[in-house]
Amino acid sequence: MVWSGAAYAAGPNYVALGDSYSSGTGAGSYDPDSGSCKRSANAYANLWAASHTTESFKFVACSGATTTDVAGGQLGALGSSTTLVSITAGGNDAGFSDVMQTCVLYSTSTCQSRVAQAESYMRNTLPGRLDSLYSKIRAKSPSARVVVLGYPRLYTIVDWCVGLSNAKRTALNGAADTLAGVTARAAGRAGFAWSDVRDEFAGHELCSGDDWLNAVTIPIESSYHPTARGHRLGYLPALTGSARTVLKSPAGTDLRKKA
Repeated sequence: MVWSGAAYAAGPNYVALGDSYSSGTGAGSYDPDSGSCKRSANAYANLWAASHTTESFKFVACSGATTTDVAGGQLGALGSSTTLVSITAGGNDAGFSDVMQTCVLYSTSTCQSRVAQAESYMRNTLPGRLDSLYSKIRAKSPSARVVVLGYPRLYTIVDWCVGLSNAKRTALNGAADTLAGVTARAAGRAGFAWSDVRDEFAGHELCSGDDWLNAVTIPIESSYHPTARGHRLGYLPALTGSARTVLKSPAGTDLRKKA
């Protein structure tokens, strides 16, 4: 089935912002033009745009981006006509890469101390940074539905699994829960939709036997990021469920599928 031009015109103007969890680092098939941003053809934003009718799609998420980087380098893609925005942000502000490196290379107590430091940052500093970023997004795109997606827990806790100790894994999962709570509250203050992906990834974390996340990999920056399956089966459903309200034309025509 092919929609009329009028129906296409009513499709979302979609902008995908964020960090490596949005760019698709770890999911392979990177756009060579994206350079170190590592925007993957398998990223949830690309998958969503490929399976829905959109009037426009701008994919500007970038690996390593902090809230400051998103605010300073990605918001130019937004405009008054933007109707859908997705974003993951905050993990890099809290030192995600350094936390993971510390927990992989050093003792349990050192890992737990670094995680506690990150959680303190999440509770005390990150809320203001998220509030600032979200307000700038709203100012740029006052009519858009903004979907803030979270981050999964990294581990299923089992009796035996090669790699980190369960004490380290438990601390890291606790940090994921802290980050989810902080981000959800910030999204609520901004009036944005919050989409928690911990439920989609439940039972598919590392050590689950059906992992949707990379363990330690080469290249190293893909470590602890969703695989292509994680984007397709975890993040994509999380976005789809939160984006439904922008998938209707004024006449009520369903614009979910391109054909």
